[in-house]
Amino acid sequence: MKALVTGATGFVGPRLLRLLDRPVALSRDPDRARARIGHLVDRIVRWDPLQGPPPREAFEGVDTVFHLAGESVAEGRWTAAQKAKIRDSRVVGTRHLVQGIVQAAARPAVLVSASAVGFYGNRGDEELTESAPPASDFLAQVCIDWEREALAAEQAGVRVVTARTGIVLGAGGGALAKMLLPFKLGAGGPLGNGRQWMPWVHVADLARLYVHAADTASIVGPMNAVAPNPVRNSEFTKALARQLHRPAFMPAPYLGLRLAFGEFAQVLFASQRVIPKVAVDTGFVFQYPEIAGALREILSAAA
Repeated sequence: MKALVTGATGFVGPRLLRLLDRPVALSRDPDRARARIGHLVDRIVRWDPLQGPPPREAFEGVDTVFHLAGESVAEGRWTAAQKAKIRDSRVVGTRHLVQGIVQAAARPAVLVSASAVGFYGNRGDEELTESAPPASDFLAQVCIDWEREALAAEQAGVRVVTARTGIVLGAGGGALAKMLLPFKLGAGGPLGNGRQWMPWVHVADLARLYVHAADTASIVGPMNAVAPNPVRNSEFTKALARQLHRPAFMPAPYLGLRLAFGEFAQVLFASQRVIPKVAVDTGFVFQYPEIAGALREILSAAA
């Protein structure tokens, strides 16, 4: 596999690069990217996702594209301007990437494009496999449009997988980094009543899931990139507190988080019982299928 990776300097990107053989990386800032991931890639090509397709030479010799680039949904309040950045970074960026794929002298065979479990919205206790219909809120609509742009590559004969990714847990960043301080101070606790389901995945398994999707010809379209055992927020809270040897009894009320985070608070309280049916049915074996083992490994690595 000769791969091209967007979003290579993000939280997941370097983990994926380590599983690949000297891939090509696209970056808006090649100098900064070279300082971080230069030792993991063959070359870095300048590309601004909002300005147009990547240069044709970026695809030379490439048979697989991993598209991870996108504005974080968890940074700052969801003002109209921030929501536009979230949407455009995914929808417009993916459109331009696919234009580059179509224009390449030799087209890649596979595009694995990140999507998100936000596709499903707030669904209570319903088990959500890849065949579940989408919701209609802001993030769901972003995911629908995002996936549509990726799937346009199928018209050029490219196999496309849209990896609906859950809450990514790992050392040194991601969602867990934002949670650790209050727990370490003994002020951690569930969100509201804690009954909402959390679709999580260990970052090491996520990188392997992306490669599995690229390597498995039978995977076409959506693939839930989550661990096989989603947990309720209260269970996650107890598991994290147990690993940190701290109490966790201070529930965070919705109203307070709504005041702090605005519309994004709805995402924090959404219940999504997402199941990775496609991955399991195609033989993927998770290294970290249970939340306790995942947190144990992450926190020991961070120590």
